[in-house]
Amino acid sequence: MAGYKPSVISLTKRQGHTFGFYLRVEHGEEGHLIRCLEMGGPAELAGMKDGGRILRVNGTFVDELSHSEVVDMVRNSGPTVTFHILDEASYVQAKAQEVNLSNPQSTPVANGVSKQDLKPKLCYLVKSSSGYGFSIRSEKSEPGLFMTEVMQGSVADRAGVNVKDRLLEVNGESVEGATHEQVVEKIKLSGGSIMFLLVDEETDRQYQNKKIGAWLATAKHLPHQPRIADITKGPDGYGFLLKEDVNQKCHFLRDIDRGSPAERAGVKEMDRLVAVDGREVEECNHGQVVDMIRQSGNKCCFLVVDKATDQMYKQGKVSPMLFLEETGDSSSPPSYTEALNLPDPVRPSTYVQAKEEELKPKLCRMEKTPAGYGFHLNGIVGVSGQFIKDVVSGGAADRAGLQEDDMVVEVNGENVEQSSHDEVVALIRSSGSSLEMLLANKSVYDQLKAKGVSITRLLLEETSYAQVHTADTPEEEEKHEEKARPESPPEQVRERAKSSSSQDSLDERL
Repeated sequence: MAGYKPSVISLTKRQGHTFGFYLRVEHGEEGHLIRCLEMGGPAELAGMKDGGRILRVNGTFVDELSHSEVVDMVRNSGPTVTFHILDEASYVQAKAQEVNLSNPQSTPVANGVSKQDLKPKLCYLVKSSSGYGFSIRSEKSEPGLFMTEVMQGSVADRAGVNVKDRLLEVNGESVEGATHEQVVEKIKLSGGSIMFLLVDEETDRQYQNKKIGAWLATAKHLPHQPRIADITKGPDGYGFLLKEDVNQKCHFLRDIDRGSPAERAGVKEMDRLVAVDGREVEECNHGQVVDMIRQSGNKCCFLVVDKATDQMYKQGKVSPMLFLEETGDSSSPPSYTEALNLPDPVRPSTYVQAKEEELKPKLCRMEKTPAGYGFHLNGIVGVSGQFIKDVVSGGAADRAGLQEDDMVVEVNGENVEQSSHDEVVALIRSSGSSLEMLLANKSVYDQLKAKGVSITRLLLEETSYAQVHTADTPEEEEKHEEKARPESPPEQVRERAKSSSSQDSLDERL
């Protein structure tokens, strides 16, 4: 890793609103921390992460300034401000290695060896018929467990294990306080594969008395690696379906069209999507990931993993983002001048927060394209209430304003709230090449029902209509999929990260 690369994020707020995060200084933590991101706010949509450290405000290095000085700089910048931000793990590592963050491309050198080259390592071993090919030892005079008798050409040798490496973790669990017998038992219980976090002698000395974890490790020894797919949108979109597995909190790429931009970029069926343009998506819902892809315009960069790679990283309880951070594959951040000239992020035209004065449904009209309407109708057999899923980015439904988990109220003027799934599907199919739907955001729907308000078009005012788009080519059959859903799906709420509010911290809403 040639140097630390902060992300450059330019935020714009509306009059009377905030940037959607708190700037904090906390006891025992260095730097100016990003906290309490508002879900759907400018900061969260732009990719800010909880715990990130602000290094620059409008090009000025602020890491050594006081909290109040940084707050004043942000407030005085007006409705638009540009930040240089370093993620939490990189910031902690940089501080431990005494990196000059005002010039992050310069790397401190000790005894001719770059300190940033000294990192713990992740090693993944798959047992062969002759075993792993190593032993572990412990000594009363020296704390810790160490690798020994690493056989040349063995599984351990090929995985990057060296004699005298100290063992820190087994399958993502710390063993620094464990006995020799306990570790041996963990290895036996691991089955046919195992993930180690190891540190060699020199690195161990470098990190002496400092906390070491997998977030600091190199992944270069791992046999399976994530893939970076740079995709340019074609006339028919990217050529894949984004599928969310709610139980696993994962997003998968499915139905890859042959010859599509996604296939040409190397995307494979059932690849798990880890990041979009360098921003991790694990904590995002389906709609948020779709928004991130939209904001990329006509080009986006995916970090994906296949099943084998995914299982390996999960076994070590480490994120595949480690690979992206280590390779530094994302382009260097733009200069301050370049960042000021970046276009504002594209936000969905129908994004509405469920505020009291906005408790209204939306009317969406769409024309069928050769790819269909581009959404799935979901519901439970025998249970009333249908909702929208898998809205295809750039499809007819997407352009008409349909969003994930929208509740279907009417189809072509007919109320379907008490209709079965099959009945609603039949109505949609009988509509021909055009479709009109009255829908409500799940949160809006639940609030109106709780107030006893009937959801009809009478609730609509002229300004409440969603933008109506029509597709160029009508035809082809729409996609429908019947899936079970929880009896009471959680409403989208404004999420706030946990952080101390004691006298040991200062915070300011920005």
